[in-house]
Amino acid sequence: MQKETVKNIVLAIIACLLWSTAFVGIKIGLQYTTPIQFAGLRFFFSGLLLLPLVKSLSNYFRAIRQNFWLIIKVSATQTFILYALFYWGVDMLDGALAAIIIGSQPLFAALTAHVMMSNDKMSLRKTLTISSGIGGIILIALPKGLSGPDNWSELLGILLLVMANIASGIGNVFVSKNRGSISPIILNSSQMIIGGAFLFIFSLFTEPFNGFRFPVEYYVALTWLSFLSATAFSLWFFLLQKPTIKVSDLNIYKFIIPVFGATLSWIILPDESPDFTSLLGMLIIGASVVLYSLIATKN
Repeated sequence: MQKETVKNIVLAIIACLLWSTAFVGIKIGLQYTTPIQFAGLRFFFSGLLLLPLVKSLSNYFRAIRQNFWLIIKVSATQTFILYALFYWGVDMLDGALAAIIIGSQPLFAALTAHVMMSNDKMSLRKTLTISSGIGGIILIALPKGLSGPDNWSELLGILLLVMANIASGIGNVFVSKNRGSISPIILNSSQMIIGGAFLFIFSLFTEPFNGFRFPVEYYVALTWLSFLSATAFSLWFFLLQKPTIKVSDLNIYKFIIPVFGATLSWIILPDESPDFTSLLGMLIIGASVVLYSLIATKN
């Protein structure tokens, strides 16, 4: 049992490590195109990348027919609603405040699971870990300059990001509740193709369309983002479908995404460097997640 738990933790960390690299790719891509259009292409191609892993297209479409409403619900919450609200909300807030709200996603996942699943209630250990993680994220964000909302636009941005976090939590619950009914590869591929297509179509009505004549670095960023989404979400869905894994427990590991993301930025971007407050915040996040994992392996 302990070996299986360690394996699950490693897979969760790999998924979070992949997600943490997305910030650099998004920053590059958004130099040339609009946010929702870019997100739509990213997830559409992510779904296509998984098709070679499917045994046969007939099995693929049969599984879609048999699990159609599950795929629609996951696609709506986990891709379309989540990322539309995410990009809108981020555009209305300063980076530090947005980072705190996005980083609090494990809290909303735990609360959503607490309400929607009878076997996944909040505990003292989860509450302490989540509180420590959010505290660490606040410390990382503070050096960037944190100013509270002072107009209706910022309040709306906060609300949109909170709704995005809730949508993500609901999507996780849908996947966990329907474990065993569909392959995680097929579920992830189909929901991203559908969600990505709807995001792109939606962008045509809300954003200017600039065509596809972009430099090579745009397509490198798009390719990497598509690959990491295909891989990370497939790992995540695989873990969510395991009967021994709870939604709230798994989402605790998302606290390490800002840690990996900040470290990667310090390594790659020449104008960014660590400071004491950020390092302290990362240490608090890391310590809380490690402690939570050590307790989990003993249970």
